[in-house]
Amino acid sequence: MARKPGNFLQEASHQIVAGGSAGLVEICLMHPLDVVKTRFQIQRGKTDPTGYKSLGDCFRTIFQREGLLGFYKGILPPILAETPKRAVKFFTFEQYKKLLGYASLPPGLAFAVAGLGSGLTEAVVVNPFEVVKVTLQANRNAFAEQPSSFVQARQIIKTDGLGFQGLNKGLTATLGRHGVFNMVYFGFYFNVKNILPVNKDPNLEFLRKFGIGLVSGTIASIINIPFDVAKSRIQGPQPVPGEIKFLALYKGLVPKIMRLGPGGAVMLLVYEYVYAWLQDTVDHK
Repeated sequence: MARKPGNFLQEASHQIVAGGSAGLVEICLMHPLDVVKTRFQIQRGKTDPTGYKSLGDCFRTIFQREGLLGFYKGILPPILAETPKRAVKFFTFEQYKKLLGYASLPPGLAFAVAGLGSGLTEAVVVNPFEVVKVTLQANRNAFAEQPSSFVQARQIIKTDGLGFQGLNKGLTATLGRHGVFNMVYFGFYFNVKNILPVNKDPNLEFLRKFGIGLVSGTIASIINIPFDVAKSRIQGPQPVPGEIKFLALYKGLVPKIMRLGPGGAVMLLVYEYVYAWLQDTVDHK
């Protein structure tokens, strides 16, 4: 039976609002760790005189040299991107999942394939914002001395254009990063959530979902980090131009897990609770 257009639009609008809310909350909470992750990924190794010795040293150095706002460098592109990006992420996941329902795939596989599709779609939307963000995060000047996001974007377009050497630089790596992450993230979360029994206690149910989301984000981060490092290296200054060693592909893994482990859980929970609230609000009208 075909869905009524009004019902589809209402459902889609709820998915988009809930997904956008999830992205906004996650980026505001977790952006400092994204700055630290990017700095680790683009530094020039042990021979770099400006390199960070440890995670603690990175936090301390950024705070001392660039101030508290140094942890929020490049936050405007993600804020502008995260709302539509996460809206795209969750909305397309739901739509791909429904389409795959006609393909007679096992439910577990359908979650993973729908996640892959949503990640590839998300990557196309977000890549230009990522280029600007990484360029700003690589800038070690004080926050007040760095160009604005809009000035930086104009400079990239003026110098390198809109193509694969400019505002869409590193698109292939971004496709790999988001496709692999979402495939594992959604595939693991929904499969495990369907296996583990639901708790009647709301607090325990919240912890159950948070724990599954935390593990989902952590595993997805470990698997997709080579694509993430490659993306940062392509879009930002490379330690040795054109050369990426194997072990370097796992740079920034700890801050990435620290961000996307709990961040992944936050996104899923915000999405599910906001979506459920929107649905309940409509149902009770």
